[in-house]
Amino acid sequence: MADGKGKVYLVGAGPGDEELLTVKAADVIKKADVIVYDRLISDGILSKIPDNAEKIYVGKNAGNHPVPQHEINKILLAKALEAKIVVRLKGGDPFVFGRGGEELEFLHQNGIPFEVVPGITSAIAAAAYAGIPVTHRDFCSSLHIITGHVKDGGNPDIDYESLVKLKGTLIFMMSVASFPQIAQGLIEAGMESDMDAAVIENGTMPNQRKFVSKLCDIPKVIAENQVKSPAIIIVGKVCSLSEKLDWFSKLPLYGCNVLVTGPKKTSERLAGKLRGLGAHVVEYPCIETEPLDFDIDIREHSWIIFTSSLGVTIFFKKLYENKLDSRYLYNKKIAAVGSQTAEELLKHGICADFVPGKFDGRHLAEELLQSGKISPEDKVVIFRAKDGTQAIVDIFENNNIHYTDISVYETKCIENERIDISGFNYITFTSESCVKGFAHSFKNTIDYSKINAICIGEQTAKATRAYGMNTIISDVATVSSMVEKIIEMHCAK
Repeated sequence: MADGKGKVYLVGAGPGDEELLTVKAADVIKKADVIVYDRLISDGILSKIPDNAEKIYVGKNAGNHPVPQHEINKILLAKALEAKIVVRLKGGDPFVFGRGGEELEFLHQNGIPFEVVPGITSAIAAAAYAGIPVTHRDFCSSLHIITGHVKDGGNPDIDYESLVKLKGTLIFMMSVASFPQIAQGLIEAGMESDMDAAVIENGTMPNQRKFVSKLCDIPKVIAENQVKSPAIIIVGKVCSLSEKLDWFSKLPLYGCNVLVTGPKKTSERLAGKLRGLGAHVVEYPCIETEPLDFDIDIREHSWIIFTSSLGVTIFFKKLYENKLDSRYLYNKKIAAVGSQTAEELLKHGICADFVPGKFDGRHLAEELLQSGKISPEDKVVIFRAKDGTQAIVDIFENNNIHYTDISVYETKCIENERIDISGFNYITFTSESCVKGFAHSFKNTIDYSKINAICIGEQTAKATRAYGMNTIISDVATVSSMVEKIIEMHCAK
């Protein structure tokens, strides 16, 4: 920046579910030079960090602060003085027991400009995902958020008598270890021992656990179920509504963790469908696509074949760049490898003349021949990925079909940061290239036999089997069919 100083954005990442990250938070993360982040930031949100941004982990566990607060302050100051855009990324909301105020005071003292991007606090979001409205006119008229954090084994500094008199909903954060004292304090101050209460662990995430009980029994519930942080504890009559209003655990893919491979742009559709059904999805792009230069002179050809929706997109982009449009195809027959490719053609005003019954290159070529739609008198041009499957061209060669094979894009493996994949129920692969890219990222560091691979098409499945993965093929080679297969597998457990 012009004055030699950068800027610090204090950003709330929300309660865990990456779809609860605010639009502004996502925008700020995209432009960051440096991300200083805490423990409770999900992999899905971390995947949104630009590849060229510096990532500095300063996470804390209960009783374990490897990077003390004063050191975190120094990191923020040092990076800002390098004239960088710094994002201080905190779970939940940075001003709700997040020590955000302390960090901003330090920056203010040192003349560093800053902004605050609020986040959705887990105190509200976790309750909502458990079917507990924190306020309800029939039960309470106030809401109170309290920290149960204590230093050096002491007792929480809480005015129990005042809380009991308020008769509102009480939400305790960072209180798993100290709740036996808290429950005792509330009961001794006059709260009914059988007051409704709930514990929510990993709120808004697929591994969310909820336990509804009575106040006097909550310490036992925590111990018997080995509840760990992050968790909130709610005390109040609104907890009685949880069973009736719980919606999250009823979603068909609740509790299902899915890793989606593939290029960023093309994996969004699959990831979005899965999230909408309750799955926790992490996008892990293993490959990227790069358009190639190619000739669009198709005047001599009678048939045009597209083997992917991306091929259609790139072809028409090239067409438009040459001041041409769909009229250029007026006397051509057009084949699409599947429904998604046909849908992409429709966006450009083109209805495919042929789509095979089974969506892959081999069946496309075989069915074109068997139906008599093409013959040796035809000239065919295929627009597809470089190093795509040989099946389609082999069939044409064996049947004396004149064809031109044009590569419109190529796929390249991405040098990915390895993540822990042990918690994923399924990993999706939409092409053989995705499988190769995934293997390139992990090489021989994982046990492939423990992976449940959901695949589009036999060619992709052949690649996953070669690595020894447990391979499941979608009934149809579409994103929707992949989702249906995951639901089928998950519900069968």
